[in-house]
Amino acid sequence: MIRVLNSTVAGVGAIRADALPACSESDFDPLLDLVGDARFVLLGEATHGTHEFYAARAMLTRRLIEEKGFCAVAVEADWPDACRVSRFIRGLGDDRDADEALGDFERFPAWMWRNAEVAEFVSWLREHNAELARDERVGFFGLDMYSLRGSMAAVIDYLEKVDPEAASRARKRYARFDQFTTDPHRQRHAAGLGISRSCEDEVVAQLVDLLQSRSRNLSRDGLPAEDEQFSAEQNARLVRNAEEYYRRLYHGTTSSWNLRDRHMFDTLQAVSEHLHRIWPRPKIVVWEHNSHLGDARATSMADRGELNVGQLVRQVHRQDAVLIGFTTFDGTVAAATEWDGPLEIKRIRPAHPESYEAFFHEAELPEFMLLMREPGDAVDSLVLPRLERAIGVIYRPETELVSHYFRASLPAQFDAVIHYDRTTAIEPLDAEPVERGEFAETFPTGL
Repeated sequence: MIRVLNSTVAGVGAIRADALPACSESDFDPLLDLVGDARFVLLGEATHGTHEFYAARAMLTRRLIEEKGFCAVAVEADWPDACRVSRFIRGLGDDRDADEALGDFERFPAWMWRNAEVAEFVSWLREHNAELARDERVGFFGLDMYSLRGSMAAVIDYLEKVDPEAASRARKRYARFDQFTTDPHRQRHAAGLGISRSCEDEVVAQLVDLLQSRSRNLSRDGLPAEDEQFSAEQNARLVRNAEEYYRRLYHGTTSSWNLRDRHMFDTLQAVSEHLHRIWPRPKIVVWEHNSHLGDARATSMADRGELNVGQLVRQVHRQDAVLIGFTTFDGTVAAATEWDGPLEIKRIRPAHPESYEAFFHEAELPEFMLLMREPGDAVDSLVLPRLERAIGVIYRPETELVSHYFRASLPAQFDAVIHYDRTTAIEPLDAEPVERGEFAETFPTGL
């Protein structure tokens, strides 16, 4: 016991000695040095509803765009919803401001992207792009796969413009989903029973049809035509993968988790390849939850056979990838109690005594960052696995240890970590959230 206590005290001292400030944009100079010429910077978050995480990611991303030449932001959001934002920041479309551009984020959890912090960042992206040539403007891309109906509609809308006969075929193929696409739970059940087996064949056929017609659809000149075709192809892939995702959900969450993260990684790869037309070495910032962006091999996820985006990016891109995580000890967070429940401002319980967050709290610093690629006393004190907290769009403090913690080795999981000891909830753009005290999944986990 005395040995453990002394080790903990020494570790806290090492954290204090090696901690770097993380308050203003200039404080992030060491992180930009760490990034160097890397092409992928993955910025996590320990919750989906914390102001400090969103604000810090925006600050870092602005600097990466302005100083390091990053040309795209890819986020844990659905492809068609993010496309509307991308059109707005690139000076296209009819939206008058960032609030309108975020208007397609309607389904639960809308606040994850329809909040003041994201709106401010989107406004900055538009202002930044206005000074650039059209082909050099930063893009905004969604990596997730929940927009089954929205992506089907986007494919049909595109084909109506370039090939009405192909649009008619797509409409007939996608019509098989009409009996349950408004209810993902019903889709899951029907798929599990094999009722929707024919849907699998139809969505694959539609993707193949779209890919085979690429040269004909691109008979119009210019990059805009390529952008539209690429977006339609991504929507068709999303529909195919989402259909499989719901089938797998019926049989077990590990398989469905892996499919989702592989989809997000494959989409990131596709975006990078698409941008290569213009940028010889495209650089992309990724915004997702820590659970998706920290290397799964360094966490208990690996014991369950789960992988994630951070692991896949590291395996493929190695030193070209920088993974940055965020943590908090306590404060408030925007979250719901159950799926499709109302947004609440909830109190975050003080972190579990055996967690990284509690260890960081002992340093008595309001905010700091640690660089963890190089060995040192602070890094050595973090190597042994501890609990790490993950709050998604759902937060249940009363069952927190079971619902929101997993084991990880932080230095193997991330290249750097930014800790804000006490955090505050994001500011939603829409209805006032319900205030909820301490005791009052994205589907199904909320992450």
